[in-house]
Amino acid sequence: MNIVLHQPEIPGNTGNIGRTCVATGTSLHLIEPLGFRLDEKSLKRAGMDYWPLLDVHRYMNFQEFQSRHPGVKIWMATTKARQNYTEVTYGSNDFIMFGRESAGIPEEILVDYEDTCIRIPMQPTIRSLNLSNSVAIILYEALRQKGFCGLEQEGQLHRLSWKK
Repeated sequence: MNIVLHQPEIPGNTGNIGRTCVATGTSLHLIEPLGFRLDEKSLKRAGMDYWPLLDVHRYMNFQEFQSRHPGVKIWMATTKARQNYTEVTYGSNDFIMFGRESAGIPEEILVDYEDTCIRIPMQPTIRSLNLSNSVAIILYEALRQKGFCGLEQEGQLHRLSWKK
Protein backbone atom coordinates (compact mmCIF):
# COMPACT_ATOMS: atom_id res chain seq x y z
CA MET A 1 0.00 0.00 0.00
CA ASN A 2 0.94 3.64 -0.39
CA ILE A 3 -0.05 6.65 1.71
CA VAL A 4 0.19 10.09 0.12
CA LEU A 5 0.15 13.30 2.18
CA HIS A 6 -0.58 16.40 0.12
CA GLN A 7 1.12 19.39 1.76
CA PRO A 8 0.99 18.20 5.39
CA GLU A 9 1.33 21.01 7.93
CA ILE A 10 1.79 19.41 11.36
CA PRO A 11 5.02 17.51 12.00
CA GLY A 12 3.51 15.36 14.77
CA ASN A 13 0.88 14.00 12.41
CA THR A 14 3.45 13.16 9.75
CA GLY A 15 5.64 11.48 12.37
CA ASN A 16 2.73 9.36 13.59
CA ILE A 17 1.80 8.47 10.03
CA GLY A 18 5.41 7.55 9.25
CA ARG A 19 5.44 5.20 12.26
CA THR A 20 2.16 3.61 11.12
CA CYS A 21 3.64 3.15 7.65
CA VAL A 22 6.73 1.43 9.07
CA ALA A 23 4.53 -0.84 11.22
CA THR A 24 2.50 -1.89 8.19
CA GLY A 25 5.17 -2.00 5.48
CA THR A 26 3.47 0.88 3.68
CA SER A 27 5.28 3.50 1.57
CA LEU A 28 4.81 7.17 2.45
CA HIS A 29 4.70 9.83 -0.27
CA LEU A 30 5.02 13.50 0.70
CA ILE A 31 3.90 16.22 -1.69
CA GLU A 32 5.44 19.61 -0.97
CA PRO A 33 5.37 22.21 0.31
CA LEU A 34 5.59 20.71 3.79
CA GLY A 35 4.69 22.87 6.76
CA PHE A 36 7.86 21.79 8.59
CA ARG A 37 11.37 20.44 8.11
CA LEU A 38 11.77 16.67 8.26
CA ASP A 39 14.38 16.98 11.00
CA GLU A 40 12.19 18.90 13.46
CA LYS A 41 12.12 17.76 17.08
CA SER A 42 8.33 17.32 17.15
CA LEU A 43 8.48 15.04 14.12
CA LYS A 44 11.14 12.96 15.87
CA ARG A 45 9.03 12.68 19.03
CA ALA A 46 6.10 11.38 17.00
CA GLY A 47 7.96 8.67 15.13
CA MET A 48 11.12 10.02 13.53
CA ASP A 49 13.22 7.35 15.26
CA TYR A 50 11.49 4.99 12.83
CA TRP A 51 12.27 7.30 9.91
CA PRO A 52 15.38 5.35 8.73
CA LEU A 53 13.11 2.29 8.32
CA LEU A 54 10.48 4.21 6.35
CA ASP A 55 10.12 3.96 2.58
CA VAL A 56 9.50 7.68 2.00
CA HIS A 57 9.32 9.63 -1.26
CA ARG A 58 9.10 13.41 -1.78
CA TYR A 59 7.60 15.36 -4.67
CA MET A 60 7.72 19.08 -5.45
CA ASN A 61 4.00 19.12 -6.37
CA PHE A 62 1.06 16.92 -7.36
CA GLN A 63 2.02 17.07 -11.04
CA GLU A 64 5.42 15.54 -10.28
CA PHE A 65 3.72 12.83 -8.22
CA GLN A 66 1.37 12.05 -11.13
CA SER A 67 4.21 11.96 -13.66
CA ARG A 68 6.19 9.51 -11.53
CA HIS A 69 3.16 7.22 -10.98
CA PRO A 70 1.13 7.23 -14.21
CA GLY A 71 -2.01 5.14 -14.24
CA VAL A 72 -2.06 4.21 -10.55
CA LYS A 73 -5.30 4.09 -8.60
CA ILE A 74 -5.48 6.95 -6.12
CA TRP A 75 -8.14 6.93 -3.43
CA MET A 76 -8.82 10.50 -2.27
CA ALA A 77 -9.78 10.73 1.40
CA THR A 78 -12.07 13.71 1.77
CA THR A 79 -15.10 14.79 3.80
CA LYS A 80 -16.67 15.79 0.45
CA ALA A 81 -16.90 12.20 -0.87
CA ARG A 82 -20.15 10.35 -1.51
CA GLN A 83 -18.87 6.85 -0.70
CA ASN A 84 -17.50 5.49 2.56
CA TYR A 85 -14.01 4.05 2.84
CA THR A 86 -15.51 0.62 3.65
CA GLU A 87 -17.56 0.51 0.44
CA VAL A 88 -14.60 0.16 -1.92
CA THR A 89 -12.09 -2.57 -2.72
CA TYR A 90 -8.44 -1.62 -2.34
CA GLY A 91 -5.64 -3.07 -4.43
CA SER A 92 -2.23 -3.96 -2.99
CA ASN A 93 -0.49 -1.22 -4.98
CA ASP A 94 -3.13 1.48 -4.58
CA PHE A 95 -2.38 4.95 -3.24
CA ILE A 96 -4.53 6.60 -0.57
CA MET A 97 -4.15 10.36 -0.54
CA PHE A 98 -4.90 12.76 2.32
CA GLY A 99 -4.84 16.55 2.25
CA ARG A 100 -3.35 19.09 4.59
CA GLU A 101 -4.80 19.45 8.04
CA SER A 102 -6.31 22.92 7.55
CA ALA A 103 -7.97 22.45 4.15
CA GLY A 104 -7.86 18.86 2.88
CA ILE A 105 -7.15 17.96 -0.73
CA PRO A 106 -7.74 20.93 -3.09
CA GLU A 107 -11.01 20.68 -5.01
CA GLU A 108 -9.03 21.30 -8.22
CA ILE A 109 -7.54 17.82 -7.67
CA LEU A 110 -10.68 16.14 -6.33
CA VAL A 111 -12.83 16.92 -9.38
CA ASP A 112 -10.66 14.61 -11.50
CA TYR A 113 -11.06 11.73 -9.02
CA GLU A 114 -14.79 11.71 -8.28
CA ASP A 115 -15.08 7.91 -8.53
CA THR A 116 -12.24 7.29 -6.07
CA CYS A 117 -13.13 9.86 -3.41
CA ILE A 118 -13.82 8.18 -0.06
CA ARG A 119 -14.91 9.44 3.35
CA ILE A 120 -14.98 8.37 6.97
CA PRO A 121 -18.50 8.74 8.41
CA MET A 122 -18.80 11.17 11.34
CA GLN A 123 -21.23 13.53 13.00
CA PRO A 124 -22.27 16.42 10.73
CA THR A 125 -21.12 18.99 13.30
CA ILE A 126 -17.49 17.80 13.08
CA ARG A 127 -15.32 19.28 10.30
CA SER A 128 -12.86 16.38 10.16
CA LEU A 129 -10.86 13.85 12.13
CA ASN A 130 -7.19 14.17 13.00
CA LEU A 131 -5.04 13.39 9.95
CA SER A 132 -2.99 10.59 11.54
CA ASN A 133 -6.17 8.96 12.89
CA SER A 134 -7.79 9.15 9.44
CA VAL A 135 -4.77 7.53 7.81
CA ALA A 136 -4.79 4.69 10.35
CA ILE A 137 -8.54 4.06 9.97
CA ILE A 138 -8.47 3.81 6.17
CA LEU A 139 -5.09 2.08 5.87
CA TYR A 140 -6.08 -0.67 8.27
CA GLU A 141 -9.33 -1.25 6.36
CA ALA A 142 -7.33 -1.64 3.15
CA LEU A 143 -4.92 -4.03 4.90
CA ARG A 144 -7.82 -5.98 6.44
CA GLN A 145 -9.27 -6.50 2.97
CA LYS A 146 -5.93 -8.01 1.94
CA GLY A 147 -5.86 -10.35 4.97
CA PHE A 148 -3.13 -8.30 6.71
CA CYS A 149 -0.70 -10.04 4.36
CA GLY A 150 2.86 -9.97 5.70
CA LEU A 151 1.88 -8.52 9.08
CA GLU A 152 2.28 -10.29 12.39
CA GLN A 153 -1.15 -11.33 13.60
CA GLU A 154 -0.34 -13.16 16.81
CA GLY A 155 1.48 -11.67 19.77
CA GLN A 156 3.39 -13.18 22.66
CA LEU A 157 3.64 -12.11 26.28
CA HIS A 158 7.09 -10.98 27.42
CA ARG A 159 7.35 -12.72 30.80
CA LEU A 160 4.41 -15.13 30.94
CA SER A 161 2.63 -17.49 28.56
CA TRP A 162 -0.96 -17.47 27.39
CA LYS A 163 -3.01 -20.18 29.17
CA LYS A 164 -4.39 -21.71 25.97
